[in-house]
Amino acid sequence: MKTEITFARLSEIEPVEIATHMSDPRVAEHMPLLTVQWDAALAANFIAKKEECWVRDGLGHWAFLSNGRYVGWGGFQKEGDEWDFGLVLKPEAFGLGIRIARQALDFAIADDRMPFVTFLLPPTRKNLGALKRHGARQVGQIEYDGTTFLKFRLETE
Repeated sequence: MKTEITFARLSEIEPVEIATHMSDPRVAEHMPLLTVQWDAALAANFIAKKEECWVRDGLGHWAFLSNGRYVGWGGFQKEGDEWDFGLVLKPEAFGLGIRIARQALDFAIADDRMPFVTFLLPPTRKNLGALKRHGARQVGQIEYDGTTFLKFRLETE
């Protein structure tokens, strides 16, 4: 069976499903800012904040669906003058990451608002080959909420 990847708004997903996803310790392994247990109320607040990005910037984070089933979230969030890309998948969907990222980056390439995108990854992420193969280059490190992240940039023009 062919896997169809589609993007939906986070508001179309039940908050409890996102809370369950974000409470999985395998997800938290590479998310140093994920320090609290999620519940439906926290997930609903998260969804509301991400929807505000759509209102403010005309773009934001999506829910990723595989054959209509929620497998994670991510997308683009404006940070100053830059569009940062993030991707957070359920452990059983980790193998879909490259496909989902490619589909999202194709969106960025077609969008005139994004001459480049950035990625912030914790130093614990050692497998960076796919990112580099797609042309992203490390441009330094930044500190965010007291945590160091590796910053990458991918030109989309």
